[in-house]
Amino acid sequence: MTPKQKVIAIIPARSGSKGLKNKNLKIFNKKPLIFYPINAAIKSGVIDTVLVTTDSKKIASIAKKYGAEVPFLRSKKLSGDLASTENTLKDALLKYEKFKNVKYDICVFLTATDVFRKIKWIKDCVKILKLNKKYESVFSGHKTHKNFWIFEKKKWSRLKPFMKIYSSRQVKKSILREDTGLSSASRAYLWRKGRRIGDKVKILTNNDSFTSLDIHNLEDFKIAEYAYKLRNRNIR
Repeated sequence: MTPKQKVIAIIPARSGSKGLKNKNLKIFNKKPLIFYPINAAIKSGVIDTVLVTTDSKKIASIAKKYGAEVPFLRSKKLSGDLASTENTLKDALLKYEKFKNVKYDICVFLTATDVFRKIKWIKDCVKILKLNKKYESVFSGHKTHKNFWIFEKKKWSRLKPFMKIYSSRQVKKSILREDTGLSSASRAYLWRKGRRIGDKVKILTNNDSFTSLDIHNLEDFKIAEYAYKLRNRNIR
């Protein structure tokens, strides 16, 4: 009998935010932003532990109210603007595993600033990893037909040669934008090494243009509020 694979969802939510003060506690559709990833993780039914990593006692208190675990606060070293998500996730996972004397198999990453998330994406990310050992990571990605340019060696060039061809989006080759904050799952050994996403991946393609709304400042927040009301439905 295959042993059960333990799954933890870790949600980073530091207090400092220059673009939007107290961003993670900003009230969005009558709930603080931190509510949305916690609620989605719990409702998915595939997460054993929902952990919020924060440097704020207030965020910790509210996260606990909505069902997350916050047994310790994040260090100041990992709470600044330049702290990487990878180091933050690694730190939280290792500390929690030591605290609970448990080892997780799959880690899920969710953010409070991505609100146009379908719970099904979380379910699918975890399910695919559980059933397919060949994958290291599964995450949401948005399809785009836009052309991209990169500045290298003192000049601009197209990111890929096929972007030289201009045609209708119906026949044009597309690329995918990582949207890991909406939903991503990886093998725990990657996070312990400080890697969020592995090399052997499966991407769940979404065509929802609203997923590009990542809240970092007041304008983002207002646009997301309007889009949420325009959609006039709960995010599932």
